[in-house]
Amino acid sequence: MHAGHDKHAGHDPAMFRRRFWVCLVLTIPVVVTSQLVSDQLGLSWDFPGRSWLGPVLGSVVFWWGGWPFLVGAVREVRDRAPGMMLLIAMAITVAYTASLATSVGAFDLDFWWELAALVTIMLLGHWQEMKAIGQARGALAALAALLPDEAERVATDGQVEAVPVTDLRVDDVVLVRPGGRVPADGRIVDGSAELDESMITGESRPVARSAGDRVVAGTVATDSAIRVRVEALGEQTALAGIQRMVAQAQASGGRAQLLADRFAAALFYVATGTAVLTVLVWTALGRPDEAVIRAVTVLVIACPHALGLAIPLVVALSTALAARSGILVKDRLALERMRTVGAVLFDKTGTLTRGEHVVTDVVVAPGTDRDEVLRIAAGVESDSEHPLARAIVSAAGRSGPASAAGFRSLPGRGVQATIDGAEYAVGGPALLRERGLSLPADVEEATGRWSTRGAAVLHLVRLPETVLGAFALTDEVRPEARRAIDELRAEGVRTIAMITGDARPVAEAVAAELGFRPGVDEVFAEVLPAEKDSRVAELQRRGLTVAMVGDGVNDAPALARADVGIAIGAGTDVAIESAGVVLASSDPRGVGAVVRLSRASYRKMRQNLAWAAGYNVVALPLAAGVLAGAGVALSPAVAALLMSASTIVVALNAQLLRRVRLGPAAD
Repeated sequence: MHAGHDKHAGHDPAMFRRRFWVCLVLTIPVVVTSQLVSDQLGLSWDFPGRSWLGPVLGSVVFWWGGWPFLVGAVREVRDRAPGMMLLIAMAITVAYTASLATSVGAFDLDFWWELAALVTIMLLGHWQEMKAIGQARGALAALAALLPDEAERVATDGQVEAVPVTDLRVDDVVLVRPGGRVPADGRIVDGSAELDESMITGESRPVARSAGDRVVAGTVATDSAIRVRVEALGEQTALAGIQRMVAQAQASGGRAQLLADRFAAALFYVATGTAVLTVLVWTALGRPDEAVIRAVTVLVIACPHALGLAIPLVVALSTALAARSGILVKDRLALERMRTVGAVLFDKTGTLTRGEHVVTDVVVAPGTDRDEVLRIAAGVESDSEHPLARAIVSAAGRSGPASAAGFRSLPGRGVQATIDGAEYAVGGPALLRERGLSLPADVEEATGRWSTRGAAVLHLVRLPETVLGAFALTDEVRPEARRAIDELRAEGVRTIAMITGDARPVAEAVAAELGFRPGVDEVFAEVLPAEKDSRVAELQRRGLTVAMVGDGVNDAPALARADVGIAIGAGTDVAIESAGVVLASSDPRGVGAVVRLSRASYRKMRQNLAWAAGYNVVALPLAAGVLAGAGVALSPAVAALLMSASTIVVALNAQLLRRVRLGPAAD
């Protein structure tokens, strides 16, 4: 939340609520026994001490109910930042002084009820304002509430004991039962489970996690028990990092907030000048009593509550809504700029693609069974830790790899193993060259096509010389990447660009799969890591506002140079630190959601600023009494009601942000 707005309160909603109800109880008898109300209702109040009811109760309301405003005014004067608290303090102080003067006969005003009603309505407005801001900030409290109070720590002898989460230490092993929350960041050391990670990623579907996988605090094991070795606690957890990002975004400044702050400061001087002019004019007209009433009304109606709430509430809501959808806004300026982005530059590997190879095509020699070829190849590769080997093992599917023995690596060529008494090898072109092997015509034609589009090609050979088949392995394009690009085009983004260090055939194949438009979209291939930021600068020189989306260490300079840096949450800490926005999941559709959020937030800011400014343009002359001759005159209490109503309009308009569709969780 913007500090400039926050300082005017300094208290929680409960304090304003308590003071409002007490002051309301004290105000009712003051209002009911006032001369104006008594005459209107035809009542005659005649009891001992009636004349002291207004001064006594009114003074209590002023000093106790109005104390937060008086303290806030002193703070604004000390900080040389005049604002709404100073305006309120001036209004109620003038009203109190006039009321005292009336009690001693200096004025003929029935003003105590106006003072009491004014303070009470101000308290009501602040209570509702603080309540609205507190609700928007609730995302941080909700995140904190995701952590369990206790954890089940597994002792060295295997016994399980319940301990407070604060007693956990790094390297402790904890048991997470089905339905339980992970108490700290760590890695699974035993068991597997479907984890609900929606509080981190915004993705509603549970994700399978097993031994060796990293899990984060606050996620829920939905179906099975797991044991987790603790790696991070407290402020070092991912959840704490999210809390810091949300708080940082809500506290950071933006252009719209700067405009609102300047307007609020200017309004103080305008309102003060108008009040002074009002006093002079009405006094010159021989109406000193009306001069006091009009001056107080001007000061009340000019209180920039709506203006002060216009931007901070939109920011609080937008960042909280984003966090719930797995979009973490670190820098409000980055969020503001996203509405003007003309080009989105995606790093290919790990962003548009999964960053891991999969078998995309299989071709077999005549008379050979495809499933058997996969089963044998997976058996040969089953003991290898190479990423391509893992891809072939995964491709074997339910049948699984064949049972193999005698595994050995062939450096630079592939691997070899024995299956059912026969020797097999899996390797690339180097393996074929070493053994002088030629490919069957069908296999050669297919592998030629694969190589042209940049796929890695491996072959299965039954030694010494029979080629049984070949496999194409590519870095799989994320299924949601095409939709992400379509959404950005629908939002009016002019240029989609992709950058990669891969060969151009690989890049062009991925671009074609994603539906890149020749002559409109850009493909930067064979780019060295150090050159990525220069590509961002190249797009910027064309007059484009650039958003860069990446996940790796070598993306950090480009993320920092871009007008908006967006880090994929599964990426490195360096990339995340260099970005203004972080997608907690690895779903690139979040980029389009950020654009939608930016534009919706900007619309709400403009609407709120227009309302707050327009309200004062109309209300100030009425408060000064320019239409008093026509019978239109506002009392201070009515002015306070109008001011509070203006604040409520702004708050309700900001709440409409909840309708914005964000991320995959909203699909």
